[in-house]
Amino acid sequence: MKIGIIGCGNISQAYFNAAKTFRMLEVVACADLNLDAAKAKAEENKVKAVTVDKLLADPTIEAVINLTIPKAHAEISLRALEKGKHVHSEKPLAITREDGKKILALAKKRKLRVGCAPDTFLGAGLQTCRKLVDDKWIGRPVAGTAFMMGHGPEAWHPNPAFFYQKGAGPMFDMGPYYITALIHLLGPVKRVCANTTITQKQRMATCKEHFGEMLKVEVPTHYSGSLEFHNGAIISLTVSFDVWKHGHSPIEIYGTEGSLQVPDPNGFGGQVRVFRPGNPDWREQAYSHGYADNMRSIGLADMVCAIKSGRAHRCNGEMAYHVLDVFYALEESSASGRHVTLESTCAQPAPLPTGLPNGMLD
Repeated sequence: MKIGIIGCGNISQAYFNAAKTFRMLEVVACADLNLDAAKAKAEENKVKAVTVDKLLADPTIEAVINLTIPKAHAEISLRALEKGKHVHSEKPLAITREDGKKILALAKKRKLRVGCAPDTFLGAGLQTCRKLVDDKWIGRPVAGTAFMMGHGPEAWHPNPAFFYQKGAGPMFDMGPYYITALIHLLGPVKRVCANTTITQKQRMATCKEHFGEMLKVEVPTHYSGSLEFHNGAIISLTVSFDVWKHGHSPIEIYGTEGSLQVPDPNGFGGQVRVFRPGNPDWREQAYSHGYADNMRSIGLADMVCAIKSGRAHRCNGEMAYHVLDVFYALEESSASGRHVTLESTCAQPAPLPTGLPNGMLD
């Protein structure tokens, strides 16, 4: 399938690189509002640079990778669907529930596929964890923890302002990795409760590009909550841009027969460790699956395979909408002081088969 990339920022090269692993993908063009950025990526990756309008109008391009900033995700995805193209978007799917629903409705009407990052759960680390859970190595999952805590991107990101605008913040930026990984391991979320806060109304950028600039904070920068899953498991979740250092594992799952340490869901590999009664300590587990390197584009490759075979794709829009719904439910719980039951649900994505040759997903 011929692919066009819209958005040539920091993350785009990872998509270009990984796409070369998958023979079902052929990136042929890229576009950006900054045409110089598009030209630089086009030259680096031997594709053509075009305007956004020309890329969307090109009838040979069958699918679009949408790597724009969060507040533009819905607009670009809807425009691509209107032009008859499948879409795989960076996270989040949209920055409002209403726009997320519009994307899913239009895709259904046009009989097109919508996918959304993160696709890191298709990597070796999280697929190995899924096999351990499915094979009952820790028994029935009953509880767990998830921690994404740092001190924000203003010290290192070349354009940190948008991280504190609507549609970003620690939950919308990093939460998708954690919530998606948990849905992959446990299935959909039933209800949530939470507290959120904005600890500073302004933050100072210390990156070299914007050193000394004051960034207005429009979104919560610390979330602490509890997720109850339909399978009965209860996960304690903290997502924050207000923590200088901590000592927690990214994700741990506690079962009736043992415990599982899950690697950072913002990567494709990482250390997988299990504890079972009788062991003196955690034991590292060998990977059951491939794709431990940075494989961004694997979600789109899976979608292309799914289109050809007629199966469901794993990084699908319904799951991405459910993740978005979780974010807003957490904020609504904090505002109301009550549990919030999710209005949405989704299917737990199927695990990848073991023994796949590199570059294949079926």
